[in-house]
Amino acid sequence: ITQGVPFYCSKEIIKKFNGEDVTECDYISEDLYKKVSNEFGVPKENDLLITTRGTIGIPYLYKRTDRFYFADGNLTWIKDFDSNLYSKFLYYWFQSYEGRKKFEALAKGTAQKAVPISGIKTLEIELPSLKSQKRIADILSAYDDLIENNRKQIKLLEEAAQRLYKEWFVDLRFPGHENTKIVDGVPEGWQYEKLGDLVKTTSGGTPSRRKSEYYVNGNIRWIKTKELNDRFIFETEEHITEDAVKNSSAKVLPEGALIVAMYGATIGKIGITAAEMACNQACCAFISFDDMISKEYLYCWLMDNREYLVSQGKGAAQSNLSQEMIRNFSLLCPDKKVIKKFTEIVTTILENKRVLENKILMLSKARDDLLPKLMSGEVEV
Repeated sequence: ITQGVPFYCSKEIIKKFNGEDVTECDYISEDLYKKVSNEFGVPKENDLLITTRGTIGIPYLYKRTDRFYFADGNLTWIKDFDSNLYSKFLYYWFQSYEGRKKFEALAKGTAQKAVPISGIKTLEIELPSLKSQKRIADILSAYDDLIENNRKQIKLLEEAAQRLYKEWFVDLRFPGHENTKIVDGVPEGWQYEKLGDLVKTTSGGTPSRRKSEYYVNGNIRWIKTKELNDRFIFETEEHITEDAVKNSSAKVLPEGALIVAMYGATIGKIGITAAEMACNQACCAFISFDDMISKEYLYCWLMDNREYLVSQGKGAAQSNLSQEMIRNFSLLCPDKKVIKKFTEIVTTILENKRVLENKILMLSKARDDLLPKLMSGEVEV
């Protein structure tokens, strides 16, 4: 079924926890959802779901606007809260150091960790008064509300950029289109060119894992494709040293480099470097542009053509793109005046997106720093 009521497993809940949209999932029919709802009930606002298999201990607070069912082998539903326990407080407790450690200690299994419901029932939590629980949850959720607001604004900016791209370069309703002749399906003066003739591309590398010193106290941010998520990249999970760059095919990319994942789970996803940083070999970076196109135009083209790009990846088990394949893609080069105008508009959109994404990082850090202090009572409420 590709329509009906979304049916989530752990991975969808993790995405929602991280503020990402769930664009692909399984579905159950409306009839089955009604049947389940009548027989067992379905989650309601402020009920809690927590991942109990694979990546364990990720909580999700069911929202008023949510409507989905879930795989009970992957997720545990916590509901019918006692009057001494505030569900939002429990949501944040699961994210605290103590909560994570206690939850992880319940995990069974070697190949894939799983937490049984019987284990969850034995969890012991030190509860402040209900008033304090609500105060703690209110303080932390104020940060989350701001983060959510910024995410909504980012989504609107991204939609505006893509709408403009489609209007001008797919529907060909660009400024001056009324007075432009269409020759062989393209506006006069526009032409198709190979991407490799318009842009310089490069890839990166992975310094030898056998040399742990390459990864200790490094000052160069090093991007892996799982960190590409159509966002600006401010920070990376791992840093490498200058020696690591010298002795591998990793290269330092300039600030503002546009990157696309060539293979792996995030194939086709994009990133823009917010500072100088290096990347691994699964990334293709676009680092200098001919004046016939711009980084902003290519960014929108990559977003609009993602499905096509991924479908071109060779490899039965897993899609793989290569730099050569990417350089051979053909794209429409508009008239220079049109590209200049489009670039000016999208530059502003992307700059606003960068500012908002940076704000989200700052708010997340402030919330994560505050959470343990509130939970331990170090900061009084």
